[in-house]
Amino acid sequence: MAHNMSQLNELIEITRDGQHFYQHAMEAVKDVELQHLFRDLAQAKTHVIQALSVKVAANQEQPAQGGTTAGKLREVYADTKARLSDPDAVYVDQLDQAEERILGAFEDALKTAEPDVRALLAIELPKLRACHARIHALNHRDEGR
Repeated sequence: MAHNMSQLNELIEITRDGQHFYQHAMEAVKDVELQHLFRDLAQAKTHVIQALSVKVAANQEQPAQGGTTAGKLREVYADTKARLSDPDAVYVDQLDQAEERILGAFEDALKTAEPDVRALLAIELPKLRACHARIHALNHRDEGR
């Protein structure tokens, strides 16, 4: 069970990266619709983090409180790139990639998790897929034209 709690804490950290990145991007973009979308997606991440944290705490473990270095580096990269081109497009693209990282981590964890953790991940995964679909569609909206 300790492995599963460690795995859940890693997922909390990766999801928190996404949450922080959305909050950061929300302040960096000027487009009001993007700000609203980013707020909604940050909130979705908050709900996932809470669900995972409850499971970790229920197993007498301490839920992860921070994010990852990779997540912070992605924000710094996006900030730098945004100064050189269209900030809205840069943040949408980088958030799309962050969503892919989160989704991949959850799907990988689902393969090795014990049944009770797998059940929790199965509940949270559709929420993450929906977040990914929203930002991915926005990021690739002009490709079909």
